[in-house]
Amino acid sequence: MNDQVVDDLMPDDALALGEYAERAYLEYAMSVVKGRALPDVADGQKPVQRRILYAMRRMGLVASSKHVKCAKVVGEVLGNYHPHGDSAAYEAMVRLAQDFVMRYPLVDGQGNFGSRDGDGAAAMRYTEARLTPFAELLLSELDQGTVDFIPNYDGTSQEPSLLPARLPMVLLNGASGIAVGMATEIPPHNLREVAAAAIAVLENPEVSISELRQFVPAPDFPGGGQIISSDQDIQNAYESGRGSLRVRAKWEVEQLARGQWRIIVTELPPGTSTQKVLLEIEEATNPQVKAGKKALSPEQQTIKTLMTGLLDKVRDDSDQNSPVRIVLEPKSRTVDPNEFMAALLTHTCLETSVSMNLVMVGRDGRPQQKNLKQIISEWCSYRFDTVTRRLQHRLSQVEKRIHILDGRMIAFLHIEEVIRVIRESDEPKPALMSAFGLSEIQAEDILEIRLRQLARLEGFKIEAELNQLKEEEGQLRHLLGSEDARRQLVIDEIRADAEKYGDDRRTHIEEAQRADAAKVVPNEPVTLIVSKNGWIRARTGHGIDVGSLGFKEGDALFAAIETRTVYPLIVMDTKGRTYQIDPTDIPTGRGDGIPISTLIELQDKAKISQIFSAPPEHALMVANTGGYGFICKLSDMMTRQRAGKVFMTLEETEKPLAPVLVTSAIETSYAAFLSDAGKLLLVQASEIKQLPKGKGVILMGLDKDDPLASMVWCDGTKFVSHITLRTGRTEEVVLEGDRFVEFVGKRARKGKPFLKRGQSLGSLF
Repeated sequence: MNDQVVDDLMPDDALALGEYAERAYLEYAMSVVKGRALPDVADGQKPVQRRILYAMRRMGLVASSKHVKCAKVVGEVLGNYHPHGDSAAYEAMVRLAQDFVMRYPLVDGQGNFGSRDGDGAAAMRYTEARLTPFAELLLSELDQGTVDFIPNYDGTSQEPSLLPARLPMVLLNGASGIAVGMATEIPPHNLREVAAAAIAVLENPEVSISELRQFVPAPDFPGGGQIISSDQDIQNAYESGRGSLRVRAKWEVEQLARGQWRIIVTELPPGTSTQKVLLEIEEATNPQVKAGKKALSPEQQTIKTLMTGLLDKVRDDSDQNSPVRIVLEPKSRTVDPNEFMAALLTHTCLETSVSMNLVMVGRDGRPQQKNLKQIISEWCSYRFDTVTRRLQHRLSQVEKRIHILDGRMIAFLHIEEVIRVIRESDEPKPALMSAFGLSEIQAEDILEIRLRQLARLEGFKIEAELNQLKEEEGQLRHLLGSEDARRQLVIDEIRADAEKYGDDRRTHIEEAQRADAAKVVPNEPVTLIVSKNGWIRARTGHGIDVGSLGFKEGDALFAAIETRTVYPLIVMDTKGRTYQIDPTDIPTGRGDGIPISTLIELQDKAKISQIFSAPPEHALMVANTGGYGFICKLSDMMTRQRAGKVFMTLEETEKPLAPVLVTSAIETSYAAFLSDAGKLLLVQASEIKQLPKGKGVILMGLDKDDPLASMVWCDGTKFVSHITLRTGRTEEVVLEGDRFVEFVGKRARKGKPFLKRGQSLGSLF
């Protein structure tokens, strides 16, 4: 059956199966995104959290009331607002009560609501809860016309579409969630800092993110800790809405008798618990053989040796007064405390990365990744609207009350006549309206009031209330008529809330280098010997006589690299991927060493192309045989992954050349490139791009059968290298002055003949 016949048989309102499936999946995805996983920029709550808070308020569970069983609250939430599983609602409620998760808890829990060690909360039939005073920032204006109410899931009642948040809750408590095709990870922040930033945006809508960071320098986690990321990294995360922050534990050295000391850890990074730290220390000091292996890996053995040589005892002294207190005792008092902690920070979660992914539902109803300025600006717009609606709602109430009191005052001043009209009339309401010019509402109110309310004393009260309401009416009209006045009102209210609910920052901010186990490894000279068949070993010291080295039958020397134990060894394969090996993981001794394949995992069909070592901060010039290259740092090639990282983009016929150390200032130096046919080109180094990875730029124009063979870094305007002749002998060559200028050209040129085919330049690496 062809497509035309199928189309003719389908009804007019039918959908193709593929189109229907696409629509259904998109509807489901948006339902998860907006209905479950992502918070709203306006009130910072996910739907289930919003419904829990609203249900608790409807139940009267304010901060001054007594606690009520959580099962009762969950039943109210499920029955009226959130027709999903009870475990989902209870888990959301528990999270709102956990002070180690929420910077400003919204639920006051009584009973076992879990612990930072990963213990779960007790069943909801055992725990009790009520709202915290802080929850008033979300709920206090709910009945003042500030937000829209929508039908609940079965149309039997109403629920708020948003809560009238008086502060940017999406930043204060943060959020975490995984939707379909997107996720969010918003860290918590300090109330006073966020409030100050909101005021800055209200006062100057054109304020920049850099200026806002004067008020909001970084997140503020409930457990404290120390943010060690650079200010630029934090700035980039706030500008893009995505990033990663490095956070470490807070610790101090406690001095004991006779020169002894110990480390006391008092604060942990987010997502880290005392139990997790102790487990990681146990795994490091007493590692287990991995599945499928017969012995510990070199990495496991190295970590075990390091940790057992430094750490004597560890215990958990946490209690009710000290939520976190981990005691770490060194093996010897002669150990440097900073080196001691560097090893622990490296091999445990005492230092960890915290992701930032500021994804939320915006005011336009669309999920989006937002930067700091967008978040605060959108909330300020929302707050301005809610305050305007609150004022309009209050003005409407005041006008209605004034209208009622005007009628009562007329009745008070004409009490005898009012009584006569009511007594003599069969229809008193229209009679009153006709006799005194009253509205239907005023007449109805007069008929409903008691006679005692028309006493002389009540008349004074009516007059006083009327004067007060008219004064308030004037103030409300002034605020509604002036945008600047309303903006100042919002600012004043933010200041008042910050004064009432604000607290000091808990997370310390101090830039520091990421902890590295290499810091506790002795900085000693070492020679790394690599064979052509991929075996590697180490020898202490430099100046090793490579001629005396022995190899397995059929094997020979590939490279002898003189470096230091604290410098990484970088392996580059023929497909441009780089791998990192720590010299301390390489066995020493007189044997043949170990295969490199036990330390790294080469990608399929790739072979080792280059091996080199240098300090991580050193700059290198890298290139491939196709004539492309760039300048980078050795740290750009480093990775903790055994499978390496993609570094250099290569075509199928291209291979990486040996990297060259940048030994002088790029602005005043030259780079020399030699093709296989012997053409030489000298290029100003400033023309070469500096990149962390990629393909780079064209360094030298090459003919189809003439690949790039080698390169040299020139300190200034002097070219020094060695030429390897066909006979195998090498001789030094120096180009300077006019001879140097002769080969200078722009990047991507072909150069001029310099060597005969088959000759090559010696490496200066």
